[in-house]
Amino acid sequence: MKIRNQWPVLPIVAGLASGLLTGCGTESGDSAGDGSNVVVGMSDDVLATDPASGYDPGSWLLFNNVFQSLLSFPKGATEPQPEAAESCAFTDTQTTVYKCTLKDGLKFSNGDELTSEDVKFSFDRMLKINDPDGPAIMFPMLDKVETPDEKTVVFRLNTADATFPSKIASGAGSIVDHGQYDADGLRKDGKAIGSGPYQLDSFDDGQAVFSVNENYKGTAKVNNTGVTLKFFDGDQTALKQAIQNGDVDIAYRGLTAGDIADTEKADDGTGVEVVEGSSAEVQHLVFNMDDPVAGKLGVRKAIAHLLDREALIRNVYQGTATPLYSIIPAGIAGHNTAFFDTYGARPSKAKAQAALRKEGITGKVKLTLWSTPSRYGPATDQELNAIAGQLNASGLFDADVKSVPFGRYEKDIAAGKYGVYVKGWVPDYPDADNFTAPFFGKGNVLSNNYDNGTITGSLIPRTAALTNRAATDKEFGELQDIVADELPVLPVWQAKQYAVVRDGVYGLEYCLDASTVFRFGQLRTDA
Repeated sequence: MKIRNQWPVLPIVAGLASGLLTGCGTESGDSAGDGSNVVVGMSDDVLATDPASGYDPGSWLLFNNVFQSLLSFPKGATEPQPEAAESCAFTDTQTTVYKCTLKDGLKFSNGDELTSEDVKFSFDRMLKINDPDGPAIMFPMLDKVETPDEKTVVFRLNTADATFPSKIASGAGSIVDHGQYDADGLRKDGKAIGSGPYQLDSFDDGQAVFSVNENYKGTAKVNNTGVTLKFFDGDQTALKQAIQNGDVDIAYRGLTAGDIADTEKADDGTGVEVVEGSSAEVQHLVFNMDDPVAGKLGVRKAIAHLLDREALIRNVYQGTATPLYSIIPAGIAGHNTAFFDTYGARPSKAKAQAALRKEGITGKVKLTLWSTPSRYGPATDQELNAIAGQLNASGLFDADVKSVPFGRYEKDIAAGKYGVYVKGWVPDYPDADNFTAPFFGKGNVLSNNYDNGTITGSLIPRTAALTNRAATDKEFGELQDIVADELPVLPVWQAKQYAVVRDGVYGLEYCLDASTVFRFGQLRTDA
């Protein structure tokens, strides 16, 4: 997901970290409505309640709990499993025809029956609206949706895509009630009608209130009577104060690295503690290949040889991230260490200077690094200033940093005004395809004028066609090696995912994994 939707609170290490959890417990009940209401504080905003529009972490948190998809990612899993569907499978060897059979007795929270008509309506509507802030961009391969009967849905794809099941298991596959949504436009009233484990009771600028959907029929178990999601609009200090004062049970997404470090070091008896989970959130420096400075390979290689990731993690993120040496993060099948192998882990002025000399550059390289903390977090400016400092300390660069609001940032990138800029990414689904095709495929989201024919014409189509995802390692390895050599992007860090909880809160470890699905139903409090 989402360069466009990321607010990297804290940088993530993939690999389920339940062994690191203490005090938050692992208890979970089996009956709907056990426990009490849980209050979650979040720095992110929920930008949309209509799944045809939202493509940000806050909105997808809502979608994953209010709406059902045909498939879903169970806790700790990276392979999608049936949810609203009884079964789903490709019916051809080319992976272009995908058939799902719905479960019996599905209903929306308002009591309306959920049939194949609603599934077709949801996908047709999303593609027709094609909202620039929505998930339609994920489905260029979807040709048409057919409904032979009330329980059967057939997706016909115009190109092979073995990752299609993962895509429809994400928030992008949310099923809406065809009788409650306009086929031609977005819902504007802030309401949401779905068939997921929760229903949205109210939504405003301050909070969203969810109660248990008694009509839900799916795989999720609900261990509370409801969830209240409080919004802190990027105010990290207020969020920290709220968890300390007991105004929220959980602080999710938005605390600074310093807050996390302070909480971990605090003496016992504070009533709050840190829970660490896994994820695959990443951040890259992106190079505009048409820029007169950053477009030169020697300049990009010099930056790669001077970047000290360890110092950034230590000084800016206080250990809440790990260095990233490839475009596919650790914990995702297909990951390699192409950038480590090519440029090493230790900065080298000699190698950086050699790269510049080969380019014919003998003087200092004047360079601006562009940042937007309003989207990628306040630590982003600190990080880029630290990187500029690393470049300048070599004596080879004269680098500075400029920070602008996100709206201007995106427009200027599209217009080709920036040579080097930062982008963060939270995956839509835990597959190497989601870290490659959006960045390097046709019409990629980076807007950096990079196009490699081997990647777009061969590697991406070949990996997309393989249903055995383990068989894609060779191709993804080749793709990563090409990117490391040509340097359209430079991976910086992979985040660890954190939340802070009060004593007596359980189940949070099942909400912090590489699927990026925050499962309300897993939460329970003794209060």
